[in-house]
Amino acid sequence: MSSALAIVVPMRNEGAVLTQLLDHLAHWRDRGCEIVIVDGASTDGSAELARAQGFKVLDAPPGRAPQMNAGASATLAPILMFLHADTRLPPEADQMALGAVSGRHVWGRFDVTIEGRPLMLRVIGTMINLRSRVTAIATGDQAIFVRRDRFDELGGFADMPLMEDIELSRRLRVISRPACLAAKARTSGRRWETYGVWRTIFLMWFLRQAYWLGVAPDKLAARYR
Repeated sequence: MSSALAIVVPMRNEGAVLTQLLDHLAHWRDRGCEIVIVDGASTDGSAELARAQGFKVLDAPPGRAPQMNAGASATLAPILMFLHADTRLPPEADQMALGAVSGRHVWGRFDVTIEGRPLMLRVIGTMINLRSRVTAIATGDQAIFVRRDRFDELGGFADMPLMEDIELSRRLRVISRPACLAAKARTSGRRWETYGVWRTIFLMWFLRQAYWLGVAPDKLAARYR
């Protein structure tokens, strides 16, 4: 019997957080969710360790979009949830997602809180959630979930190196606005702490504005890296 919900996790060289990630995923597996980890050519043994702990691990070309599409194709679950390797779901996330798409919504996401030492990260998380409610656009850190029939109809994530979450949101919101769940997914603030909070704020603002103005995603990805 297939699971009602499949959690698809793109992964590449996640050794620093892998133990915590697998512990987290084991919890959802025990609750009956199907877990599909998609490795994008890791060189740190992440894939081997995940397989050794009994997880289904697929290999795919590096890049979140192709990895998540490969994971979606490997499951028959009617509801798909896409989880970044450094994001942790709130309690009862499976039941909340299933309940959200049983009505008028065909997709949704959770609010997000960014973990880390700078207090500004809490403000950033609040602003992301507010922006998402106003624009009906979700980010990958918010653990997007979607009915697979609609996901398949739209052709999944566009094959692009950056902004794949925003691009999918743009297509999905034509069908319905997202279910904006107030329960908070927790995501790591390591990127913000490594490169500086304000520097990262301005970079992400620049990338988003450039994307809306039509700059090619591959050029944005180069700047992001």
